[in-house]
Amino acid sequence: MQNSSAIVIFGVTGDLTARKLMPALYHLDRNSRLPQPFFIIGFARRQWSDQILRQQLRQSIRIAEDTGGQETSLAFLQNCFYIQSDFQDWEGYRRLKQTLVEKQIVNVLYYFAAPPDAYLNILEGIKLAGLNHDFPGWVRVVIEKPYGRDLSSAMNLDQKVHEVFSEDQIFRIDHYLGKETVQNILVFRFANGIFEPLWNRRYIDHVQILMAETVGVGNRAGYYEQAGVIRDIFQNHLLQLLTLTAMEAPVAFTADAVRDEKIKVLQALRPYKGEDALINTFRGQYVSGVIDGKRVIGYKDEPGVAINSTTETFLAMRLFIDNWRWAGVPFYIRSGKRLPKSVTEIVIQYKQVPLSLFGWRNMAGDAPNLLILCIQPDEGITLTFGAKAPGPIHQIAPVNMSFDYVSTFGSEPPEAYERLLLDVMMGDATLFTRADEVEAAWRFTTNILEAWEQAGLKNLPVYEAGTWGPSGVDEFIQRDGRKWRNP
Repeated sequence: MQNSSAIVIFGVTGDLTARKLMPALYHLDRNSRLPQPFFIIGFARRQWSDQILRQQLRQSIRIAEDTGGQETSLAFLQNCFYIQSDFQDWEGYRRLKQTLVEKQIVNVLYYFAAPPDAYLNILEGIKLAGLNHDFPGWVRVVIEKPYGRDLSSAMNLDQKVHEVFSEDQIFRIDHYLGKETVQNILVFRFANGIFEPLWNRRYIDHVQILMAETVGVGNRAGYYEQAGVIRDIFQNHLLQLLTLTAMEAPVAFTADAVRDEKIKVLQALRPYKGEDALINTFRGQYVSGVIDGKRVIGYKDEPGVAINSTTETFLAMRLFIDNWRWAGVPFYIRSGKRLPKSVTEIVIQYKQVPLSLFGWRNMAGDAPNLLILCIQPDEGITLTFGAKAPGPIHQIAPVNMSFDYVSTFGSEPPEAYERLLLDVMMGDATLFTRADEVEAAWRFTTNILEAWEQAGLKNLPVYEAGTWGPSGVDEFIQRDGRKWRNP
């Protein structure tokens, strides 16, 4: 990648650029993994200049690094330039093209870090200015979630995107797929003869996928009121984790081979309509409670939330994958805000032995064999099983075998955006979602949204902030003779 390249960040003044994109680009530059020369072009509405942009980006890098790093960041930011424009002002796109031509840019990466309601205007501006093809090298676009808000809007957006870019230019990003443990799911499953033979309905009792957050909606209430957990987390992050957990082995670790297997999982999901959607989902909404020893306000007290809001901040769901590997195995999905711990994990619970060993007391519980893949905050894998406790009393105690990245490899794994941005520049779409994946995920999710709307609930079950959800959610899984694993 020795050709002159640029990343154009639409919405460069936003939180995503400061928290994720700039630290990732800084690390890539520090490790000599960016094309040279490399330019960062910011495009946004604020009255900034080139100098203000550089100051803001420098500050975001320093905050993220929490160290010096001044020399590298100063040199790194000299090729940063700013285009001040509204997204619907076509003159701004003309000036953007002029800047790229003047800098003799060969390869261009457009990054949509703007609000989703600006996407169509940005696409139109790129098309009118000829920014989608008038360059000697490659032109690619990264589109952040949410990719639509239901099946109809997602398909409409996809049609508009394809009017400007071809599918091989489009990278729909889900940063969870850039996390090392998520990628390690495939290696763990398919490179180890110990686990692959046991990864099916004969040996696995059920699977739990949890994404818990301690934070509330903060300043995102306007977006969250329209999204809820199902659009914000379930339709993308959680369904992606589900596909990687359940997919068959791809013929190669290439973009199309991996995504071919993921789409098969989404297509095999048992569809939920009407009453089925209500029976297999459980929603909740947080009220005031205590997080980390501090009292926090309830969802309806957050600025920008309607007093009669029925937006879910907690969702539990029971899913079935109707194929030969997983027939009859329930997948329990949970996600929520203001829960006791920020953690994302996948738990494989194996079936128990048919009889209690010699009648001994089993302190490990009814199902001691758990395989826990921790995605965040501490990326690693833990296997729990039963072993005889020391002493003359015959009892079985739970023990763990654990692996984590820091102690094994001596350093933290790279940030997800660092890996994903590098993949885009290399043209590797393996860890990005394809158009048919997005459609299949929205087709399944939209059926549930329509069932909820038809049911017309006026109030949701509530849970205190700092607890693991409404009280009824325990009964939701206990009816199946199972229980939640709360980290």
